[in-house]
Amino acid sequence: MSGKIVGSFIVITALIAGVAIYWLQVYAFYDEVSADVADLSLVNIATGQTEPIMVSDFEGIDGSSSPIRYRACFTSRMSLPALTETYQVYDDPTPLTAPGWFDCFDAEAIGTALEAGDAFAFLGQKNIQDGVDRVVAVFPDGRAFAWNQLNEKYSE
Repeated sequence: MSGKIVGSFIVITALIAGVAIYWLQVYAFYDEVSADVADLSLVNIATGQTEPIMVSDFEGIDGSSSPIRYRACFTSRMSLPALTETYQVYDDPTPLTAPGWFDCFDAEAIGTALEAGDAFAFLGQKNIQDGVDRVVAVFPDGRAFAWNQLNEKYSE
């Protein structure tokens, strides 16, 4: 009889721990980011300096537990030709997946569009944190997405 109690206790404790770990990873460490503090900018080709860009319809999340938890969805007010002539293109964009509840950011669709040339990626800020760049992808219709990605410092 005591073996069943101990076994039940272990199973229940493991289930509670599993649910807690899942919730912590998917929900707990993310905070909403407002457009006021989003700090969306792109690196100018001519000056090498970051310049703020005008956006609308901003939705963003970030987490203090990791520098690569930042994700944002918005609409760019600049045309794609103006962006490509003015701002530095990002060479190896790799959108990172977002939590399922942040449904405006589809990393797989963004990555596919970037590979097909249906969207363009720009350097938002080099080393926004040590070894991490902010990348901004823009579609011809103005939809845009931003994320933080490890740069060459941590590449193999």
